[in-house]
Order: sequence, then C-alpha cells, then structure tokens
Amino acid sequence: MSEHDDNDEDFAEATLIQAIENQLESGEPAAAKAVYNKLTLVGYEREEILELMALVLAHEVDAMLREDRPFDGAWYEQALRALPELPPEEQSDDQ
Repeated sequence: MSEHDDNDEDFAEATLIQAIENQLESGEPAAAKAVYNKLTLVGYEREEILELMALVLAHEVDAMLREDRPFDGAWYEQALRALPELPPEEQSDDQ
C-alpha cells in the first residue's frame, strides 16, 4: 500500500470518528449516545467505542454508495444498538 493510500485511510477514519463525535454531541440519533453509554458501562474505552461506531457508519455509507440509495437511519440505529457485535460483511457473489 502506498503512503497516499495510508493517508486516505487515515483521513477517512478521522472523518468517520468526527461524524460519530458530532452525533454524540448533538444527541442525534439518540441511539448514538445510548450505545456509547452502554459500551462505557461494560468497560469499553472511549477510543474503542468511537472506532466500533465508526465501523457501523462506514458500513452504511459503503452500502449507500454501492446500492445508490439514501442513508438508512433505521438500519443504522439498529446496527449501533447491536454493538459490540458488528454488522455482517456483505456476502460475495462467488460463494
């Protein structure tokens, strides 16, 4: 992987984490703060919680782009509430 790719990945991760921090600050969606509190209570560190939540957001953004559809807020909240279990990976066509 090139240094440019690493920079792109770092930027994407930082952007997703900033989006999660914005959700927590604004209280929208409400599930974001509820899940953050739940994971804190069971012993997760802030950085780990933000990374888990960012993975869920990345999963939904990827699905939006791949399927050319709007953001699915109901799925997103359901997936957040399922944390620390992450959403399943998309099934590949060659299975």
